[in-house]
Amino acid sequence: MKDTLRQTGGGRSALRLERRFAHPPEKVWRALTEPAQLARWFPSEVRVELRTGGRMGFVFPGREAPDMDGVVTELDPPHVFAFTWGDDELRWELRPEGDGCVLTLTHTFGDRFGAASFASGWHACLTGLADLLGGEDTARDDMAELHEKYVEAFGLAEGTVETTEDGGWRLRFERQLVRPAETAWQALTGPAADTAEPAAGAQVPLGFRTDAVTAGPITEARPPRVLSYEWERGGRPAGTVRWELTQGTGHGARLILTQTGPAGAEEYRAEALASWRHHLGLLAAKLLRMKS
Repeated sequence: MKDTLRQTGGGRSALRLERRFAHPPEKVWRALTEPAQLARWFPSEVRVELRTGGRMGFVFPGREAPDMDGVVTELDPPHVFAFTWGDDELRWELRPEGDGCVLTLTHTFGDRFGAASFASGWHACLTGLADLLGGEDTARDDMAELHEKYVEAFGLAEGTVETTEDGGWRLRFERQLVRPAETAWQALTGPAADTAEPAAGAQVPLGFRTDAVTAGPITEARPPRVLSYEWERGGRPAGTVRWELTQGTGHGARLILTQTGPAGAEEYRAEALASWRHHLGLLAAKLLRMKS
């Protein structure tokens, strides 16, 4: 099993998953292209005109996501099946190996920070495909734990440092979560019964701060989406910290955390970057223990 993520340019990323099956390419090809078999492991119902340039339609069970359209971009039975999936591209390749074959899936997309969601979803789908080919019942993986393993494996937990127009800096973390915004907000603020909802002028709850960053009072609070505050250095305001929970991939909310600071202070900036990295890791672990 080889799962990798790379950037392809133009702000797009390519997720590559490789699996070996103890079945000939022709058998796997039918499971990849016949709608009746696709329905048993693919994430949506598929309608396809099986020819290059043929139209495709994707309908998700229970309308969990909007219907999508696609086009067959390459067809070479039983070796290559490629098509668009909305704005994304999927390429399935089969290579004979011994008595079986190797399947390589390449998913190209624009949302890099959604990669762990896509990888854990395809991991589950390919497990379902293997079970279908082997005539077995599909056992579901723990998607949340698998998601977090991919976050770490792909380096998606790391923050970035940007230079601002005034010569200062901005630390930025973007992380797909495994729980919705309401659950993440509760994890950050504590149970509603134990504390008042954060508001402008109030003290910043512990979940929104870290030891490396001295927090001033809240400047903006819009539960369960936004919390901002000034942070202090030497008893004076030095910049802002902003937490935002936005719409994610469907697995949960997308967290965007930023901290701005003045020019210089590289040693402090590095300390804050490492501290937030650790803090968000603890939040992710806490969310795994919580139910949506």
